[in-house]
Amino acid sequence: MLATKGMRFPIDVILVRIRWYAAYPLSYRHLEEMMHERGVFVDHSSINRWVIRFLPLLEKVFRKHKRAVGGSWRMDEIYIKVKGVWKYMYRAVDKEGKTVDFLLTVRRDKAAALRFFDKALKASGVPEKVTMDKSGANKAAMDVINTQGETPVIVRQVKYLNNIIEQDHRAIKRVTRPMLNFKSFRAARNVLAGIELMHMIRKGQLLLEGCSKLSFADQFYGLAGKIRSV
Repeated sequence: MLATKGMRFPIDVILVRIRWYAAYPLSYRHLEEMMHERGVFVDHSSINRWVIRFLPLLEKVFRKHKRAVGGSWRMDEIYIKVKGVWKYMYRAVDKEGKTVDFLLTVRRDKAAALRFFDKALKASGVPEKVTMDKSGANKAAMDVINTQGETPVIVRQVKYLNNIIEQDHRAIKRVTRPMLNFKSFRAARNVLAGIELMHMIRKGQLLLEGCSKLSFADQFYGLAGKIRSV
């Protein structure tokens, strides 16, 4: 079970607050005010520490119980501002809209695209086809992968076929918008992992016994029971 050694709040209080932050368009100060209204007095900076510490742990254990995705992927990038500078988040979904993988990077180039594809392939296997925009860097990365693999992946660079992932980006942008500006790359990476986690739970991608009968919130809390004490 997730442990909170050295913290003065019980784990159920912490889990509720970090779930709210990852699931809804709220700032840390919004959560601070909401907690005060409920008689729980905690500074927004404490909530920030909880989010950065625990969300990536929950996303990591989710990966062990993630449903398999389809073999036709759509990949694209969105912009995320960190310390006033735009960074790049690579994302991919299958043709049903299920999340394949994601990766926050400093640059948008062949090397970054290759790191994203390597991560996605290790987690979800080799797809039959990948649809992307006209990005030369993304295509170059897939060319490298195809030279290394036994079965080449079909690459389609047709913009209208990427409508699925462009629509899916909206769920991530909706939650990140009130956050305004991440203060560090680590904070951005960890928070985004939690946002993607909640998004995947909503899309029914958690594979645990009985989870189909649980609310999205209870599925999230159930993951905490799968984590060893930290």
